[in-house]
Amino acid sequence: MTNSDIAKKSFAQAKVPDQDGLRRTGSKVRKRLAANPVVYPVPTQDRAEIFAVGDFMSADECDRMIGLIDQVAKPSAVFDLAYGADYRTSYSGDVDPHDPFVKKISRRIDDLLGIDPSWGETIQGQRYLPGQEFKPHNDWFYTQANYWKIEKDRGGQRSWTAMVFLNEVEAGGTTDFTSLGLSIEPRRGALLGWNNADPEGRPNEWTMHAGTQVVSGIKYIITKWYRTKRWR
Repeated sequence: MTNSDIAKKSFAQAKVPDQDGLRRTGSKVRKRLAANPVVYPVPTQDRAEIFAVGDFMSADECDRMIGLIDQVAKPSAVFDLAYGADYRTSYSGDVDPHDPFVKKISRRIDDLLGIDPSWGETIQGQRYLPGQEFKPHNDWFYTQANYWKIEKDRGGQRSWTAMVFLNEVEAGGTTDFTSLGLSIEPRRGALLGWNNADPEGRPNEWTMHAGTQVVSGIKYIITKWYRTKRWR
């Protein structure tokens, strides 16, 4: 074994922040989803854990959520300002977590994944107009970035992501897992969920994904991120 191989092995074995929490949460959710007959595992050649549920929200529920998003949508931001102004060009906003309807949807996602509700962030709604996109990114936090100093104390690393498509898009607007070569068309009411870590509890580079540019029409989705402990 060369010095380079030894260095790579040592790096691979090194502990990462929140690794134990990511591993435990991943194991728990993995077992729960595998036992649910309505959950479909998306083929990834075992490089990432991505799951889909059709008709997770009804058409009426999607329309109601779209109305709430329109009330709160504003230019989207990212944690790392170095991404640049054109990195995420959509509109987004947190829907009211105290609204009874929002609570119902949020609890439905909690129950699907089996994660402690207190670990979940507020549901964020996102609206993409023609020409808008979210370039390739990971949902997990880069622990070398300045924002990690804050995020590690208010819930820690992001473990799972749950996203629901609220409408079909006339053209464009797919969710692409760019490293996997996987492109998913928006389907009204369908939920897409994925583990942001690998089975060992390490942030998974294969979960790199993008909201591709909308060519025509409007794209609406909601996203809920979960941490490794209580979010605040």
